[in-house]
Amino acid sequence: MNPAPGVLVASDLDRTLIYSAAALHLTVPDAEAPRLLCVEVYDAKPLSYLTERAARLLPELAARSVFVPTTTRTREQYRRVRLPGPPAPYAICANGGHLLVDGRTDHDWHRAVRDRLAGECAPLEEVGDHLRRTADPGWLRKRRTAEDLFAYLVVDRALLPGAWVKELAAWAEPLGWTVSLQGRKLYLVPRPLTKSAAVAEVVRRAGTTRTLAAGDSLLDTDLLLAADAGWRPGHGELADTGWSAPHVTALAERGVSAGERILAEALRAVAA
Repeated sequence: MNPAPGVLVASDLDRTLIYSAAALHLTVPDAEAPRLLCVEVYDAKPLSYLTERAARLLPELAARSVFVPTTTRTREQYRRVRLPGPPAPYAICANGGHLLVDGRTDHDWHRAVRDRLAGECAPLEEVGDHLRRTADPGWLRKRRTAEDLFAYLVVDRALLPGAWVKELAAWAEPLGWTVSLQGRKLYLVPRPLTKSAAVAEVVRRAGTTRTLAAGDSLLDTDLLLAADAGWRPGHGELADTGWSAPHVTALAERGVSAGERILAEALRAVAA
């Protein structure tokens, strides 16, 4: 691994840098829409995109900083994504539960995470049992666990009762778990399972002195707060709730255009 530059850039992926067709938020006429590059294919179907300009900016950013994809995706889901440029030397998956170094799982980090979860929050099995009892088949589409670390539901947003989500959050809070609703997915994640803890470990290993971050959801708040500067798109859970912090820029851009703007701003900050 080459000696690290002084700046680390940690960015969420889905709905921050890369976007499904349903999340593009293109509001310009078709003739003016940006050209897109597909960066994820699953079951022979294109899943995720970024703009062609973003595809040019990302390798330049990675050459000038330690760029760290920082995602709630499992390792398997992350490895489906083919970002432009060389492979990232570090990547954070499962909301901080797994640290990849040159594409390989750091098992010591994962064991340390599991030890912390066992001591600070209720077990995943208890959360799973509660979801099985309370989730209504009328709006529930899928129920999943990720890396044996957290749970998520795929839901019909039009039918999902807001009151049920609030009740779930109130039930989970004293057990040490948090609830985050992102698109059609509702996540239940242990509070100690954070992206910022994993980023701090990468900072320690890489020897960087400044951290920039980007994210759109409740699960990104700790990452954004721990950074020296950051950005959030004009869409998503944080935008919907009006979340802000003095050092985090709330962008007006929504969808795939926000991903492009984040990369441009990060590159400008690194160059400065």
